[in-house]
Amino acid sequence: MAASVCRVGSTVGRALAKNRSPILLSLRRGQASVSYAQSLLGAPETRLTALDNGLRVASEETGHATCTVGLWISAGSRYENEKNNGAGFFLEHMAFKGTKNHPQTALEQQVESMGAHLSAYTSREHTAYYMKTLAKDLPKAVELLSEVVQSFSLNEADIEQQRAVVLRELAEVENNLQDVCLDMLHATAFQGTPLGQSVLGPSDNARTLTRQNLVDYINSHYKAPRMVLAAAGGVNHEELVSLARSHFSGMSFEYEGDAVPLLSPCRFTGSEVRMRDDALPLAHVAIAVEGANAASPDIVPLMVANSIIGSFDLTYGGGENLSSRLARLAAEHKLCHSFQAFHSSYSDTGLLGIHFVADKHYIEDMMHWSQNAWMNLCTTVTESDVARGKNALKASLVGQLNGTTPICDDIGRHILNYGRRIPLAEWDARIDAVTPKVLRDVCSKYIYDKCPAVAAVGPVEQLPDYNRMRSAMYWLRVLTMRGVRVCLCLALLLPWCVQSQRSIPALAKLDEDTQRDVLAVDILNRSGVLNSLLRSEHHTVLRRARAPRPASQVPKRAQQGSRFALSLDVPTSILSVLIDLAKNQD
Repeated sequence: MAASVCRVGSTVGRALAKNRSPILLSLRRGQASVSYAQSLLGAPETRLTALDNGLRVASEETGHATCTVGLWISAGSRYENEKNNGAGFFLEHMAFKGTKNHPQTALEQQVESMGAHLSAYTSREHTAYYMKTLAKDLPKAVELLSEVVQSFSLNEADIEQQRAVVLRELAEVENNLQDVCLDMLHATAFQGTPLGQSVLGPSDNARTLTRQNLVDYINSHYKAPRMVLAAAGGVNHEELVSLARSHFSGMSFEYEGDAVPLLSPCRFTGSEVRMRDDALPLAHVAIAVEGANAASPDIVPLMVANSIIGSFDLTYGGGENLSSRLARLAAEHKLCHSFQAFHSSYSDTGLLGIHFVADKHYIEDMMHWSQNAWMNLCTTVTESDVARGKNALKASLVGQLNGTTPICDDIGRHILNYGRRIPLAEWDARIDAVTPKVLRDVCSKYIYDKCPAVAAVGPVEQLPDYNRMRSAMYWLRVLTMRGVRVCLCLALLLPWCVQSQRSIPALAKLDEDTQRDVLAVDILNRSGVLNSLLRSEHHTVLRRARAPRPASQVPKRAQQGSRFALSLDVPTSILSVLIDLAKNQD
């Protein structure tokens, strides 16, 4: 196939939709740089028009010499069943085998002569066919797209040829452990529902799908009301609407027997799946809870929360100076090779989670600190944390729209998800409305005491038992809040006690830090906390001494004393008293 005709599979498509690189948005050629406020004010308006058959036409004119135009369709693996799972991905391959009017060679020549790029991707809820070309070639691009979508050449010879290609691609995907891990996460989190199916489908289906299966899929899902013709760049909206009427007005909007395909109800299940392979060098682990759907008002606070957790890779500079606390810990203690907080949102649900790649000896530590980061979001997130997360999120939203193709993709997905394009100014206002209290409340709603879904691939023997990971969704917060309350009480009571008892000669001879230590123990003793920590038998019978374990055998968290690490500005002596008491209790 000619180099100009490139097919983008589900993996690359998801990367296009979610993981675009943050490059500053240039609104017009000739502007060396723009401020954030200018980017909000200067963002062009997205215009939307609906045709009589229900097809929607949306465009954003940016004045570029190039443009991207494409069709976004409400169709994907979630609309498939066990028998035809993978049909949408198979059709994505067939789109480039030619149409009824343009055989494969003629289609390739047409695209190449325009200097254009014809691409496609399939996800769980969306399918897209789009073309990037010069603005002057917009009419020809719309014509070719209409043929690709409406006039598939589904001859048996091409189907058999692409069947072998799909099977080879399925074998290649097995080597991409991140995709395998995330597909396993969906499979266990949404088990028994279509959302748990992979986009590519099982290899058995790729071997057995027939031409009739593909025709039935097209007749069920490729309908005008389920489509958006989106364009961005040097496009005129009136011209685009006229082209849509010429090429898509005949597209059907009726269903046979009124069998309108509807999304099956989704059900999240807290569970785990492990695929242990000790021959692999690194483990891929993902943990997630049920997140907000695409239209939920909670989506923005959760996006800010993910920005606070951030991401990390060994190739990053900064090390211990990274802004994300989890990234600093990962760099300082070599907990993982990389991690990424993610939120996959769908029409009625979502997955909020963290994926990390770690050496087998650090899996338990990385899982602990990942869950600890979640608990911090629910309890002790600060104003500075939220401000940093909001700034990072704003920069990402603006930076990802760095060309006509990302903008066009954003338009198509927004129209399908929300019925309109949400402008940057509205995103900015919704992000500014997030406060630490709002963030804590929303994170507690989705994270605290929820059953997580866990997927792991590789040498995962050290991954904690599921019951431990489940209890950590509760106990980590209990420990944090108990420590916060004790320290706050001590911080409030100590100044008064120091002032009232400085007249005692015995205390007056001691330095101030020692006075605080003595008074702290006195307060704990008077309040009964000391007696609860040190049981009555400890007062009469000394605890039998234990031989200390070598440092190499002590778990890393025990060496670091992570149980007692509190994010509060309180005197160090108070924390030392609490730690000593806990050690005595142990």
